[in-house]
Amino acid sequence: MGTNAVAKNWFEKFEQHKVLYSYVAFALYLLINNSINASSVWMEHQRDPLSTLQWWEPLVWEYSSAISTLLLAPFLVWFFNKMPPRFEAIRLQLALHLLASFVFCIGHISLMVVLRKLVYGLLGQGYDFGPLAREFFYEYRKDVWGYLFLFTLFQLGLFVYRRLKGDAMLIGSDHTEDSASASQNNTAPEHFLVRKLDKEFLVKVEDIDWLESSGNYVNLHSKGRIYPLRATLASTVNILQHKGFSRIHRSLAVNHHAIHSISYDPSGDGEILLNSGERLNLSRRYKDEFRSRCQAASLRQN
Repeated sequence: MGTNAVAKNWFEKFEQHKVLYSYVAFALYLLINNSINASSVWMEHQRDPLSTLQWWEPLVWEYSSAISTLLLAPFLVWFFNKMPPRFEAIRLQLALHLLASFVFCIGHISLMVVLRKLVYGLLGQGYDFGPLAREFFYEYRKDVWGYLFLFTLFQLGLFVYRRLKGDAMLIGSDHTEDSASASQNNTAPEHFLVRKLDKEFLVKVEDIDWLESSGNYVNLHSKGRIYPLRATLASTVNILQHKGFSRIHRSLAVNHHAIHSISYDPSGDGEILLNSGERLNLSRRYKDEFRSRCQAASLRQN
């Protein structure tokens, strides 16, 4: 088995449980990093003959911080996905990330102190966090730097992941177009060109079951695989509407030919079952337009 085949095999295994593997890798990083920090604190205090610090205390401090960060990681991932770096509205982005780092710090400190008090209490001792204002400022300095590091690490990991998975771009029948020009010309491409490492592949538009908005990208779901396209959902649907694609949600669009059945709730919302078994939410905001497009497509076929 060649190097490329081995790499592909490992990547496909990672794809099956990417969230779990990413979380475990992050947990291992925190375990190693905070263990080193705990040993450093212990060695520093050992230099002072008057120190009363017990060996387990640095471990409690560092591991309570690590566990708190792990518990808050899903919030960070959710926010990082909602607020990817963009070149427009930079001040607003900085303000929102500054606010998020403040919220992260409050959550981190709260969970950390609760865990420390719990462990100290179980060992028959008391834990004093210290003056709140001073200690909060001390922790926030570290947490805002940690927030920036995690944001950078997340974006770097996402970039590498998308490069391995393959970025998609629009391709016409006889010439390549970007999504903006294709939207203006109202063309309907037959394929997407997917660039993956040093190879290129063609993905048929008719094989794409649904579209999902993800920050600056639109994820193309085709035969169990996901191909990120750098575009907006609105422009992509505008390009593909003549191929039977309709918007069904603020962040979703579907290929009519991939639909197995549709069900509706009393609230007016609905659910679309695809031939692949995937279930998508149908928002009542887009329900009427979706129905009319389906009916128009049916009439054209007849």
